[in-house]
Amino acid sequence: METVLLHRLYNNLTSERNQLLTSYNNLTTKREQLLTSYNNLKTEKDQLLTGYNNLTTEREQLLTSYNNLKTEKNQLLTSYNNLTTEREQLLTSYNNLKTEKNQLLTSYNNLTTEREQLLTSYNNLKTEKNQLLTSYNNTVKERDQLQTRFEDMTKNRDDLQRILQDCRENWVAFSDSLYQVSSEQKSWEESRQDCLQKGAHLMIINSREEQNFTNQFKKYLWIGLTDSLTEGTWKWVDGTSMTTSYWNSGEPNGGRTENCGQIKAYDSQNSWNDETCSKKHFWICEKRVSP
Repeated sequence: METVLLHRLYNNLTSERNQLLTSYNNLTTKREQLLTSYNNLKTEKDQLLTGYNNLTTEREQLLTSYNNLKTEKNQLLTSYNNLTTEREQLLTSYNNLKTEKNQLLTSYNNLTTEREQLLTSYNNLKTEKNQLLTSYNNTVKERDQLQTRFEDMTKNRDDLQRILQDCRENWVAFSDSLYQVSSEQKSWEESRQDCLQKGAHLMIINSREEQNFTNQFKKYLWIGLTDSLTEGTWKWVDGTSMTTSYWNSGEPNGGRTENCGQIKAYDSQNSWNDETCSKKHFWICEKRVSP
């Protein structure tokens, strides 16, 4: 009985052992599965933690970007509002400029019309100016002609008055000059100075007619001829050279002692003589009354 009981107990225990072994194996399998699941979950957890950290970092970056974008949005909104205000101001300015442009266009058209009118007036005035200038030039020309005639008449009057005055002072008119024969006798230089004081000079003889005119006074007369500067080179008192001469036969013959010219042989057509300048004789002055 005991053996059967023990056998039964053994069988029961074996059965329980087998059940427990099966349970153990099942539990071991489950443990392995759970461990695998744990490891998987741990790996997933680590991946999730990494993903969380990445997401947190991205979130921070996105938050920073969000804040930056928000700031930019506010700045853009401010700029937009400013631009809107400027646009309104520009639109107002544009409308004002458009109004001014229309006013200026009207003014331009009016000025163009006025310019055309002024141009017409200018051309008319230019024509009148040219006509007046022509008239003015003709008037100036006539005035100058009248002035010249007046000056000529004045000069002629002055010449006539001077001639009349000279005639009162014993001046004799011949050709274009007046002549005066002295009433006293002086040296050649003194005679020359007397003529100069009267606005005249000792007579210069340039023609046969003037030579004949001088001979008619029938006196020994100093004339304005000398070779005092260069012996043998006879010159008149105005510095001109003697080109026509009326020396008496054998004259001049005084050499260095006789350096002044005179009328001496007045009965001869050639009456000139060279004489000592310090000797005293009558003289004849000549004053030109026309150029």
